[in-house]
Amino acid sequence: MAAETFLKEIGGKSVVEQIVDNITNAIINGELKPGDKIPTEIELATSMGVGRNSVREAIKILVAYGALAIKRAEGTFVRQDFDSKMLYPVLFGIILQKDSATQIVELRKIIDVGILRLAIEKLDSKSLQRVEQAMEELEQKLAAENEDVEDIFEADTAFHMVLVGITENVLLKGICVYVDQITRASRLKAIEKIINEKATERFLLMHREMLRVLKEKDRNKIDEVIENHYQYWEKVNS
Repeated sequence: MAAETFLKEIGGKSVVEQIVDNITNAIINGELKPGDKIPTEIELATSMGVGRNSVREAIKILVAYGALAIKRAEGTFVRQDFDSKMLYPVLFGIILQKDSATQIVELRKIIDVGILRLAIEKLDSKSLQRVEQAMEELEQKLAAENEDVEDIFEADTAFHMVLVGITENVLLKGICVYVDQITRASRLKAIEKIINEKATERFLLMHREMLRVLKEKDRNKIDEVIENHYQYWEKVNS
């Protein structure tokens, strides 16, 4: 499609930011669709009356965000599939805000409520078996003679990722993987607190309740179970 059909006049923001906004809006509005080849640097620069260097920088930003992909000898295209890099701007924005730790806990709670609701809808015998196996592995790590914080953390993360996997939602998986990465330190502290307070059985009970809600499709208890699940993590972030 011709560049002038979707590019607006530059104004307000920096030239590079405006080019990014214009291309992003064209994708959002459906003027540029997944797999479409975007106009060339020359076409974009000419249509907006800007330099090619500004266009090049804007394209680099959108490639870094995972919105565009450059194919050598072919051109630049709108990506056709999800890339976890697409989540970075949003999540960095959360991290850099005041009280970001609290907001991240709140975000994860909301996400986990949605995960459980969706997992209940899509649960089958095979996926239930995977969750039960992940539960057994977490129990084994917590029952070890010398509890290892890292091992428990990995088993806990694996349990939650099995739940995410049941949803078959790539966006949810991408968000959860990234949130796991940026909250690793605080979650390790939460597990240390659980061990020091000899609350491992309570920790297990929280997970068993999530499993029970899933197996029994007890939708009315989802919010309560998730709220209880994060009590220790909230304490280390308060």
